[in-house]
Amino acid sequence: MVSSAINKILFQRSLVILTVFFVWLVVVLCFAYPFVTAHKFVTLHKILKNKELTVITNNTAHCYYLYRDEPMGFEYELANAFADYLGVRLKIKLADDLESMIPALMDGSAALIAAGMIIPPAGQKEIAISDGYMEIQHTIITHRNNLKINHPHDLAGKTVHVTKGTLYQHQLEKLRDAGTDFFIQLHEDVPAEELIQKVSERQIEVTVADSNIAILNRRHYPGAVMRGTIGEKKQLRWAVNPKARQLLVSINSFLRSIKENRKFDEIYNKYYGDRHDFDYVDLRAFHRRIKTRLSRYSPFIKAAAKKHNFDWRLIVAQIYQESHLDPWARSRSGARGLMQLLPRTARSLGVKDIHNPVENINAGVQHLRNLYDHFDSARDEDRLQISLAAYNIGQGHIGDARNLAVKMKLNPDKWSSLEKTLPLLRYRKYYKNSKYGYCRGTEPIRYIKQIMMYYDILKRQGIEYGTVRFGG
Repeated sequence: MVSSAINKILFQRSLVILTVFFVWLVVVLCFAYPFVTAHKFVTLHKILKNKELTVITNNTAHCYYLYRDEPMGFEYELANAFADYLGVRLKIKLADDLESMIPALMDGSAALIAAGMIIPPAGQKEIAISDGYMEIQHTIITHRNNLKINHPHDLAGKTVHVTKGTLYQHQLEKLRDAGTDFFIQLHEDVPAEELIQKVSERQIEVTVADSNIAILNRRHYPGAVMRGTIGEKKQLRWAVNPKARQLLVSINSFLRSIKENRKFDEIYNKYYGDRHDFDYVDLRAFHRRIKTRLSRYSPFIKAAAKKHNFDWRLIVAQIYQESHLDPWARSRSGARGLMQLLPRTARSLGVKDIHNPVENINAGVQHLRNLYDHFDSARDEDRLQISLAAYNIGQGHIGDARNLAVKMKLNPDKWSSLEKTLPLLRYRKYYKNSKYGYCRGTEPIRYIKQIMMYYDILKRQGIEYGTVRFGG
C-alpha cells in the first residue's frame, strides 16, 4: 500500500513537471517566433549590417541590361543611387514578372522590387509600396505616317497588338467594353518594345505601351510615334516586404532627396531625355565631316591601325560610326571620345585622359584587337564583323549569341549566324537562359552595316595620308 501510494505521488509529480515543461516550451516558442522568422524578410538594419542591398528587377531595356559588358538601365541606376545613399553595395536579382518577384520579398532573398512597374491593387495586398517616382500613362503607338489615329476612339475597326496578360490588355478591354469596337491581338512573351519595332517597320499598325517605354524606344525606332493616351496617369513605384517599415521610410526619403538635388533628373535625362541622335545614314554629312575633320586625326589612326594590323580606313569608318569624328562625343550610356570608350574599359587599357584623341584611338584599336584575338576560331571577314559586334554590344552578349547559334545548329563562327541569333536575345524565351541576359540584338547588326558602308566608300574614294580625294 505504501509503495502504491509513493508511485502515485511520483506519477502525479511527473505529470506536473511535464505540464510545466510544455507550458514553458510554448512560452519560449511564442517569444522566440518573431526572432526566428525575422530573417525571412530583409530589414534596413540587416542591409546596413551586411553592407549589401539586393534588388530584384526585370532584364529589359528600361530596367537592367548589359551594354559592352557593363550594367545599364534606368531602374538599375536608381537602385544604385539608393545603394550609395545607404552606403552599401548593390546586388541585382532578375525575374520575369511581379508574381515571381513577390516571393523574393517574402523569403528574404531580395530587399526590394525596382522593376518600373505599375503595381495593381491585387499585388498591393501582399507588399508595401513606395511613393511614386515617375508618372506614366498608356499611350497609343502608330507609324509616323499614319495620321488617322490620334485618339482612343480612332481605334474603331483597327487591330491593336499587345502582350497577353498585361495591363495594356486590361485597359484595352475596358475601352472596348465602353463602346469602341476594335480587335485585340494578343502576343505571347513579346515585350512592348518589340511591338513598337514592328509598328516602326510597318509590320503591324498599332500597339499600346507605357509612355516611358515609348520614349525610351523612339531613339531606336523613329518610325513609331505616340498618338494619344488611354486611361489615367499612374505612378511607378518600388515595393518591399510589408514588415520592412524602416526600409520603406528610407526609400521614400531617398526618392525625395534625389528629386531635390536633381540626381533623378540626371538619371532620367540619360535614358529619356530628348537628345539629338546622330544621323548615321546621312551620306552628305559623312562626306562633309570626312573632309573637315579627318585630317587632324588620320596620322594617329594610321599608326594605331598599323600597329594592330587593321586597315586604317576600317578604323576611320568605325570612329565615324561611333562619334562622327568628335573627340568630345558622349553617349547616353557614358561612352566617350572618338572611339566611344566606357570609362572602365578606358582605365583597363591605361587611358588617363579619355578625351585625348591619341589615347582614345590607341585604346580603342587595342580593344578591337583584343576582341579580334579572342574570336580566333572565326575567319577573315566573319572574324572582323564578330569582333566589331562585340565592340558594340559587349563580348558577353556575343558569347550568348554564339551559344544560341550552336543550339540552333548554326555555325557560331559565321556572322550570318549571329545576325539570326542576336535579335532573338530581345525575347525572354531566349535570353532567360543566357548568361548575360537581355540584349538589344538588332543594334550590332545596324552597327556593322553602317561601318561596312562607310568603309566601302572610303576604299572607293581613295583616301591617302590625311587628305581626301573624291572621284578618279
